[in-house]
Amino acid sequence: MKTMTKQVCLSAAACALAAMALQPTAAAREKWSRWKPLFDGKTTTGWRGYKTQEMPAGWKVEDGVLSKSGSVEDILTNDEFGDFDFRIDWKISDGGNSGIFYRGTEEYEKIYWSGTEYQLLDDIHAADNKTRLTCAGAAYGLYPSPPGHLKPVGDWNTTRIVAKGAHVEHWLNGFKLLEYELWSPDWEAKVKESKFAKWPNYGRAKKGHFALQGDHNGALAFRNIRIRELR
Repeated sequence: MKTMTKQVCLSAAACALAAMALQPTAAAREKWSRWKPLFDGKTTTGWRGYKTQEMPAGWKVEDGVLSKSGSVEDILTNDEFGDFDFRIDWKISDGGNSGIFYRGTEEYEKIYWSGTEYQLLDDIHAADNKTRLTCAGAAYGLYPSPPGHLKPVGDWNTTRIVAKGAHVEHWLNGFKLLEYELWSPDWEAKVKESKFAKWPNYGRAKKGHFALQGDHNGALAFRNIRIRELR
């Protein structure tokens, strides 16, 4: 009886310790509580067209996915963000081309004239695949992404964009593709040699909108859009 009682006590203690280990710490709970969904999976609340309060035709929400099937107008968040850790899942069609813009403004005719673009692409068949400067995960036209981290067409990819002051990171499926420093001599030189040189405020905003590019043909889908603002 004493041995059995001792075993029960030890088992109970082990279970209690295991249960405690599974409980998130206060710091972990506080960290995850700071994540804010930017898409509720049911509506387009929080999103609108560029320079309009209306949602452009052609975007739809179904089964927790925000998608389009052809060329449509770009959409952007109502809110603006400065320093952040941003996550989004995306799936693109064969030959597809799109992008995620961050810290964009509405001062110009197009969002890509102000906001840096995280390129979304079918690297195998899309026309933009001729250089890594315009392949999936690149800071479009400025910083190339390495190959080998994009999932096949039809599979979901997970993008992460981190921006803290001048420091920016592009991630794809858990791998850090690139990092760069906004407004650094290197960045200034790259912008000067790119098509973005004609817009003096390109990449200058320290706070702005996220935008999803829709004006290319083909299907595109997004889900699990969320952000954690950095302090």
